[in-house]
Amino acid sequence: MRKRKAILQVKGLQTTFFTDDGEIPAVDNIDFTVHEGEVLGIVGESGCGKSVTSLSIMGLVPSPPGKITGGEILFEDKDLSKLSDKEMRKVRGNDVAMIFQEPMTSLNPLFTIGSQLMEAIVIHKKDWSKKQSRNRAIEMLTLVGLPRADEMMKEYPHQLSGGMRQRVMIAMALVCDPKVLIADEPTTALDVTIQAQILALMKDLNDRLNTAVLLITHDLGVVAQICERVVVMYAGKIVEEGPVQTIFENPQHPYTKGLLQSVPDMRFKKDRLYSIPGSVPKPGSIKTGCRFAARCEFAFDKCLTENPELYQTSSVQKTRCFLYEDQEVSDRDRTLVES
Repeated sequence: MRKRKAILQVKGLQTTFFTDDGEIPAVDNIDFTVHEGEVLGIVGESGCGKSVTSLSIMGLVPSPPGKITGGEILFEDKDLSKLSDKEMRKVRGNDVAMIFQEPMTSLNPLFTIGSQLMEAIVIHKKDWSKKQSRNRAIEMLTLVGLPRADEMMKEYPHQLSGGMRQRVMIAMALVCDPKVLIADEPTTALDVTIQAQILALMKDLNDRLNTAVLLITHDLGVVAQICERVVVMYAGKIVEEGPVQTIFENPQHPYTKGLLQSVPDMRFKKDRLYSIPGSVPKPGSIKTGCRFAARCEFAFDKCLTENPELYQTSSVQKTRCFLYEDQEVSDRDRTLVES
């Protein structure tokens, strides 16, 4: 199989919030890569740093109190974290676009659908005429499966259903043919039928346009449906990474195992659905040791005093857990496996 080019590389990213209670590391030294045409999922409970990661990539972390304090965000070898606001505006929406949470509130209620769609085109395609911009907007509304696109250009967000508004958000993100699309909980607050349609639409657009997709979600069912690889985050750290099929068939980190056990399965009748004991720690509250240790049934003394590395446990899988410290694949063995 042809090796795909890396289009977005996050290296050692640290995003910190400076508050009256001190410094809070919302994203703490994470690394991952998105390849051309790939769908990569980032999974975790609320508060694990998923959305802050996406906002960091887009240069939209509210400052103050937030700030990127370390690492690189390389898009085609250009470090986005070092760009000025003016330079970032040329990238945002053009090369890297984002579908935000809550389509009900992400669209401006004072402007028509057409004016909001055409805004991005006017900003990034300055040589286009108004007619070209309008035709492109109508084309994108049609592409995402919305009927009577010409009429919808004159309508306001409150005149559309939730599913329609989400499709408008996708059309808006894709209107300038971005190379990377970040989708932050794109199916939140949508019913199951509309959710399935939105996911099928995103996968279809990914296949047809070869757009790389970074999908932020807490729903493992969504990941299983459209993602190729998955990154599992907990308390600002990546705890496991690998191909979706591998992670689902052979989860290694106790947190990943807990997430998978928490998914309802209609094939088996259970008296009570499994839940991971305890709760997500307050960001910045754990200074030493594994951040999952207090909730982990396998934790031992070392977990409370030392921070585990992200061990390469196979040619395609990484796990941040001392249980796999002795199973780490050496560079030489990994090369042999990959070849």
